[in-house]
Amino acid sequence: MHAQKDLFIGATEGYHTFRIPSVVATVKGTVLAFCEGRKNDSHDSGDIALLLKRSEDGGASWSDLHIVWDDPGHTCGNPCPVVDQKSGAICLLMTHNLGTDVEPQIIDETSRGSRTVWLSRSVDDGLSWSAPTDLSATTKKPNWTWYATGPGAGIQQASGRLTIPCDHIEAGSKKYYSHIIYSDDGGSTWALGGSTPSDQVNECEVAQLDDGRLLLNMRNYDPAHRTRVRSYSADGGLSWSALERDETLIEPICQASLRRFTGSADGGCSRLLFANPASLQARENMTVRLSYDEGLSWPVARVLHPGPAAYSCLTVLPDRTLACLYERGDENPREKITWAHFDLEWLTEGKDRL
Repeated sequence: MHAQKDLFIGATEGYHTFRIPSVVATVKGTVLAFCEGRKNDSHDSGDIALLLKRSEDGGASWSDLHIVWDDPGHTCGNPCPVVDQKSGAICLLMTHNLGTDVEPQIIDETSRGSRTVWLSRSVDDGLSWSAPTDLSATTKKPNWTWYATGPGAGIQQASGRLTIPCDHIEAGSKKYYSHIIYSDDGGSTWALGGSTPSDQVNECEVAQLDDGRLLLNMRNYDPAHRTRVRSYSADGGLSWSALERDETLIEPICQASLRRFTGSADGGCSRLLFANPASLQARENMTVRLSYDEGLSWPVARVLHPGPAAYSCLTVLPDRTLACLYERGDENPREKITWAHFDLEWLTEGKDRL
């Protein structure tokens, strides 16, 4: 089974461009598809709202566009939700900056403001959302300038800890690192976890391995190695190992998605999913991969879209089918955000018998 539907199309519904897809399935099985709605242009700053569409039938049909957060004239974005499997609450982590502040100014500390970290919660399956609250005091260090939550989605560790992958840039040195933030009380309070021990990495996603360790998969800026980079944590995300390159996961320097599909807790074999624009030349060739050895190798790969493609987010639905919400287009990857729904049979071409 494999089907695709364009969910957010540029120059429609009152927005110039839709970017930064994020998707999760709730405890009740509702699919929540988030993105940024860029009002006047495709730029990363300016008048940007945080948007949502809901599906209660596994992606077959979708609600009208819902505004989760809009601060007119300013930037509300970088959606990174996580579902508390115990309470069913959805925590949506986001960032904010003044619409007139652009990334280079924020990094140079010449902007009027800075990037701040925010939380909105839903306890009714995404129908309504709490007013966003500023978490910066507990999740951002004073000498950090640029900051991003996700984008993509967070995870809940086996311990119950809610975990959001993030990145930041240091003032002065302008070095950029990946890190996590976490909550041990169902999303009521959030704390800063560990950062990677070296730089040249930023946007990242996290998965928990069968042995309990966390795997962080990161966007890589080393010009000599256009591959994804990984790191491990054995203490729930409070510290991270030395960075390692994953030579299979080539990238044109872009965001990617990592998701646990099955593990020993499911009574089956380990399966990790990964998606990114698998190209060394450009943001193109959106590819979904499958690993059976906790991300050490990726023997299965299928292309969702060979043309222009960029950011993505994977999710696993309650019926164990899979979905990828991703940016794509004919001329450039910012034209639309597409919902791709598929199953293991399609991904592995029927060869998965484990």
